[in-house]
Amino acid sequence: MQPFILYDSINDFLFILTNGIFQNLLFMANETRIKNPDKVVIRFSGDSGDGMQLAGNIFSNLSAVFGNEITTFPDFPAEIRAPHGSLSGVSGFQVHLGSKKIYTPGDKTDVLVAMNPAALKVNAKALKPDSIVIIDTDSFTEGDLKKAQFETDNPFVELGLTSVQVVETPITTLSKACLEGIADHKQALRSRNIFALGLICWLFDRPLDVAEHILSKKFSKKPNILQANLHVLTAGYHYGNNIQASVSTYRIETINAAKGFYTDINGNKATAYGLIAAAEKAGLSLFLGSYPITPATDIMQELAARKELGVKVMQAEDEIAGVCSAIGAAFAGNLAVTSTSGPGLALKGEAIGLAVIAELPLVVVDVQRSGPSTGMPTKSEQSDLSQALYGRNGESPAVVISALSPTDCFDAAYRAAKIALEHMTPVILLTDGYVANGSSAWKIPDLNDYPEINPPYVDRQLNDWKPYDRDEETLVRYWAVPGTEGFAHRIGGLEKDYETGVISTDPDNHQLMTDIRQAKIDKIADFIPLQEVEGDLDADLLVVGWGGTYGHLREAVEKLQETGNKVALAHFRFIHPLPKNAGEILKHYKKVMVVEQNNGQFANLLRSKVPGLNPCQFNRVKGQPFIVARLVEEFTKLLQQ
Repeated sequence: MQPFILYDSINDFLFILTNGIFQNLLFMANETRIKNPDKVVIRFSGDSGDGMQLAGNIFSNLSAVFGNEITTFPDFPAEIRAPHGSLSGVSGFQVHLGSKKIYTPGDKTDVLVAMNPAALKVNAKALKPDSIVIIDTDSFTEGDLKKAQFETDNPFVELGLTSVQVVETPITTLSKACLEGIADHKQALRSRNIFALGLICWLFDRPLDVAEHILSKKFSKKPNILQANLHVLTAGYHYGNNIQASVSTYRIETINAAKGFYTDINGNKATAYGLIAAAEKAGLSLFLGSYPITPATDIMQELAARKELGVKVMQAEDEIAGVCSAIGAAFAGNLAVTSTSGPGLALKGEAIGLAVIAELPLVVVDVQRSGPSTGMPTKSEQSDLSQALYGRNGESPAVVISALSPTDCFDAAYRAAKIALEHMTPVILLTDGYVANGSSAWKIPDLNDYPEINPPYVDRQLNDWKPYDRDEETLVRYWAVPGTEGFAHRIGGLEKDYETGVISTDPDNHQLMTDIRQAKIDKIADFIPLQEVEGDLDADLLVVGWGGTYGHLREAVEKLQETGNKVALAHFRFIHPLPKNAGEILKHYKKVMVVEQNNGQFANLLRSKVPGLNPCQFNRVKGQPFIVARLVEEFTKLLQQ
């Protein structure tokens, strides 16, 4: 059992992360060398209780250890436990790994582990013609086939999968056999996923020591479960080796990455680390006031585990209490954060307006999911952009930024905190379920490379300070932290007089304060990077996106560029305000297509901000990531018009 470690700073925490405490998740770039192919997509799939997320996570982690580039996509149902063997209960974990930069979890699957017929049926359309399909023959009985709504006793023929290589393995029987005398029947069934993992480790030439280390860490307090899992892991590996289960195996070279320490990290954890780093850089305590909601809850759980870094977490009784507690913490001088998803952002709207009019720094992390209402809680969408921009009463401007990938969530959270603290405003950070739950290999950063964060504290030498005194250039209100002698004051939700800070209903004053609050946000464009364009400045088509669709759009653009097409990509991190050169870029290209996982919310924003712009649109609202091949098809059509 590992000792309890106290971290004095986020730098210490990251240093320890690189020096053995989490050694199972790390690799030193360029050390390991493996052979072809350059990329492979594997999907673990079965019932929600089959442990596919765990098996997929372990395999992606050990692939990172051996120096592969990885991108993952957990895909699970909203039901805690759907009917066993049903199509609605299929849970999957897809990992795309390779020896070159990978931006998406992949369109088509090279290797599928299907623990039952429902898993096979749900994933059949994504299989390549020469895929390897590993099935648990013990779960492909007549009854199992009926649950998955097959009409014949040959699911592969019925699905038209006549060219795939099927590895028929009695996983349940073998798991029971190797655990006889070690674990009971129930534990044997629970260990089937680890047997399948062992088989996959053989297929991809992965030594078991790293997987064993990961399992040992996860089940360190449950020695009986650990022993059972280690037995079936080894059994699965040797089964594949002894019978040579597949006619072909995979050996993938390491990516030629910059030297450094890497870990496999998902977007929610990266967001939490970015907030911790920003708080330390600013010299402030980090406070999170939040309420559990899928898929944002992991941010709260990770921050709650970081008390040694000075993080304070309050799990409130509801969404409104969560954001209000964060606003109180902001007034008291903390880096204040609240996390949520779409339904929760709607509930927080009035309180965010309070932070706008009181001009307090607040970071609101919205991990978007499919809606409206409860919608599809475990599926991903970009449907909250309009709500983030406009979902408050009155003229209530706030900064809106987005994260591009799981690893970019660290930088995005840091940027959000820096803007909130330096410009005394709420900042809404939009991620999504795909980015938050997906993971990639992350090079652990050096915080010395990140910009300083300097909150606009009031000058203690001032003798005649008022609560809404501002910097003349930025229009940012000075921050007088309660307890500072001589600067007692009140702010709140009622309009205040510009000069005195007392309550005011004067119409001219309200106009002035409204204009200043908007102008303060507009001036932030002077402090954010200019928008970049990837590709030819004289391209025939500019593809425009924002947020978590970056990987899919970039891969689609690169595929078109490889075939001689002149295509460029402008992917936006900063939504409101837009970068200063956004209009110039968008007007430069004859053909512009805005691609979103909604019905055109960003396209509508661009039309309102860039006069004369009328871009084409490609919109999908399916709760699933884009398919790169479909994007290539759509871009090609536009190029040919």
